[in-house]
Amino acid sequence: MLSRFQKSWDVFVVGGGPAGLATAVAARSQGLSVLVADGAVPPIDKSCGEGLMPDGVQALEELGFAIPEDEAYPFRGIRFVNEGCAAESAFPRGTAYGIRRTHLHRAMSEHAAACGVRMLWQAAVTGLHPEGVMVAGELVRARWVVGADGTSSRIRRWANLDQQEITGWNRRLRFAFRRHYRISPWTDFMELHWGEQCQIYVTPVSREEVCLALISSDPKLRLAQALREFPELNARLEGAEYASNERGAITVTRRLRRVYRDHVVLIGDASGGVDAITGEGLCLTFRQAAWLGECLASGDMARYQSGHRALSRRPALMARMMLFMAKHHQVRKRTMQAFQTSPLSFSRMLAMHVGEGSTRNHISNGIALGWELLKA
Repeated sequence: MLSRFQKSWDVFVVGGGPAGLATAVAARSQGLSVLVADGAVPPIDKSCGEGLMPDGVQALEELGFAIPEDEAYPFRGIRFVNEGCAAESAFPRGTAYGIRRTHLHRAMSEHAAACGVRMLWQAAVTGLHPEGVMVAGELVRARWVVGADGTSSRIRRWANLDQQEITGWNRRLRFAFRRHYRISPWTDFMELHWGEQCQIYVTPVSREEVCLALISSDPKLRLAQALREFPELNARLEGAEYASNERGAITVTRRLRRVYRDHVVLIGDASGGVDAITGEGLCLTFRQAAWLGECLASGDMARYQSGHRALSRRPALMARMMLFMAKHHQVRKRTMQAFQTSPLSFSRMLAMHVGEGSTRNHISNGIALGWELLKA
């Protein structure tokens, strides 16, 4: 299997999803040789909301990737819907896209290959080695091993970085289920519908298709059952054909004290993460990848650790805010009333969500929202 590849690399990436491919391209841009290995057959799919926020699009473009616009659907903002109350705002700048994960993965794989990244699909990485990794029992030497193998990362476990998890750090395990419906989008906004047991994201992904992503704390709750809690959304989908099977995944809020040890470094969901309710997963991953590419070239993983921590602060804050809204009905109700009464407060929150504005702006916006809540 490995005979056609050289036996020594600057970087060996375990995991060929968006995190691994983004890291591989970032490392190649620094002149490093890169091999990516994954046990799957491309294109790789995953249960997710399939929305790329404007800051995520920008991060992807800065890595040299282009969104295949003929396979994506642009949307211009976010709408929150809760108990008949709605608030919406356009993004302060840039365009967001809904895109099927398989289309995104194919485009990223093709660009990575064009950049000189070597791919090893259907390859089982069976362990770490002081000089690299073991693949199907064979040693592949690498200066750096990057764990981009997701929430249940084996690389994290093998490197004993699981022991670096900060216990009691608001850790939450939730469950996501996704399905596509063959129906024309009824809006050019991504919608987040709030319910008592769950949240449902609705993302337009083409002119004839929308993606629904359910997130809840109940591993048994599925979309068909959850939609009963959202009669307006359920009515819109009445008669629409399924365009895909329902697919599930786990979303975890997790933080690690360290994201590297010796020659092993983690990225994306393997390195911790925030709940999928923020929609920030891919953007955060792409920012981490750009930073990691520089640090792999310089060999300074302490610098990557500090940058990784800094990049995670805003998404973690947004996750805490939105999960608090999800848990507390009266807070969510009053917040939505404030957003509807003062559309500017929702616009400011959305700007913060996509990384626009300074820390001072965010503090001021938080104070302003607090005042609106007191008046609601």
